[in-house]
Amino acid sequence: MEHTHDHDHAGAHGAHTERRETFTLAAKSALLIGLGLYFTYNIVSGNLTNYINERFSWLSYLAAALFLLIGGYSLYHLLVEHFPREKHKHDDAHDHGHEHHDHAHLSWGALMVVAIPLVLGTLIPSRPLGAESVDGAVSLTAAAAAEGVTTFAIDPSQRNVLDWLRVFNNAQGDFEQFNGLPVDVIGFVYTEPTFTENQFMVARFTISCCVADASAIGLPVNWAEAVEQGAWVQVKGVIEVGEFRGEPTPLVRAESVLVVEQPAHPYLYP
Repeated sequence: MEHTHDHDHAGAHGAHTERRETFTLAAKSALLIGLGLYFTYNIVSGNLTNYINERFSWLSYLAAALFLLIGGYSLYHLLVEHFPREKHKHDDAHDHGHEHHDHAHLSWGALMVVAIPLVLGTLIPSRPLGAESVDGAVSLTAAAAAEGVTTFAIDPSQRNVLDWLRVFNNAQGDFEQFNGLPVDVIGFVYTEPTFTENQFMVARFTISCCVADASAIGLPVNWAEAVEQGAWVQVKGVIEVGEFRGEPTPLVRAESVLVVEQPAHPYLYP
């Protein structure tokens, strides 16, 4: 009788352990495949560049492949190996219990860590950083140091916001040389309470690796008409030295400010 009781207890314990392993394997498979599909969706939809520098997009391709591969193997193990073994556990409950311990488990803590980016990515719409994401003032110098002469070789009318800041940063305060140069840039409108009524900044975010290191930079613009905070605009005009934030600064004297669609790649890359 005692032997039967022990055997029944071991069988019940083995069944409980088996159910726990089944659920863990199912959760692991679902999360890994879900992450792989989430990465794949961002790649296909073009949302990937909302998060990382396009130079590192290959890492996301690799991550998608690995998640799908590992998740697929986990699902195969669950469906092809685990379920058939569970079906016959009443025949070899004791041996099965030992066999169970030969498999590595993914802890609940690890499952939760894996689940966080998938849940957040699913619930929060993918969108690039804009005016509402500016923390503090938009910089006139951040990420603006030029490494080489290629920036200076770009035709002034083809320079973006980052190109202009690099040129100004290397002028060592001699801004008069830029007076009258043509400007044609695209960015989002950013204003601060300290700006005059006819001033705003045409701004962009730069990222070196991902949005975690994003930095907002911009060019001051003189424009008499009202512009909406956060709107994407194309600003055409010329450079003229004026006062901005209490210091002599190259400004854009705008000749036209046109509301445009957000660029497909809204970030600039230092």
